[in-house]
Amino acid sequence: MPGDGRLARGDATRRLVLRRAVDVASVDGLEGLSLGRLATELELSKSGVFALFGSKEELQLATIDAAFSIFEAHVVAPSRDVAPGLPRLRAICENWLEYSERRVFPGGCFFFNVGAEFDARPGRVHDAVASASGSFAAFIRETAVEAVALGHVDADPEVLAFELHALGRAANADAVLNGGTRAYALARRAIHARLAGA
Repeated sequence: MPGDGRLARGDATRRLVLRRAVDVASVDGLEGLSLGRLATELELSKSGVFALFGSKEELQLATIDAAFSIFEAHVVAPSRDVAPGLPRLRAICENWLEYSERRVFPGGCFFFNVGAEFDARPGRVHDAVASASGSFAAFIRETAVEAVALGHVDADPEVLAFELHALGRAANADAVLNGGTRAYALARRAIHARLAGA
């Protein structure tokens, strides 16, 4: 059908816009996004981009969804392929550090950055960011609980998960601000020591 080609082109354009949007937002924040800016940078019509999203808030929400899909593909999905318990916990930490260190998003961890931007601002965008970040924290926690249940570690799983998450976030923040890879090396050493001690 003739409409099928337009639909496919619309989907392709939407993916193109969102890929650019996640990169922009990782550096300039979700407030740094605008339909006009993305249209100009991608040499698309502003009305065409507006038709895909309808509003800045809808663009922000779609950008969060797209970023989470990318994050899951780089961090969560590969970790799920590793044996449960301590091996998976180690894989989560390493995949998270690699994702940040390789700059999958140019601004470092997308959710660390936009979380700081929207942490005290109520609304749909805040809720979407909190949900995405919370689901990753829950994944670390569930894996830590599993590691304790399997006898791989002897620790309070909630505290252990919080510490591991905090080390990854600290490495990301330090490396983005100061450059270099030293923060990631220190985080790897700290994570290894924490897990060995547990």
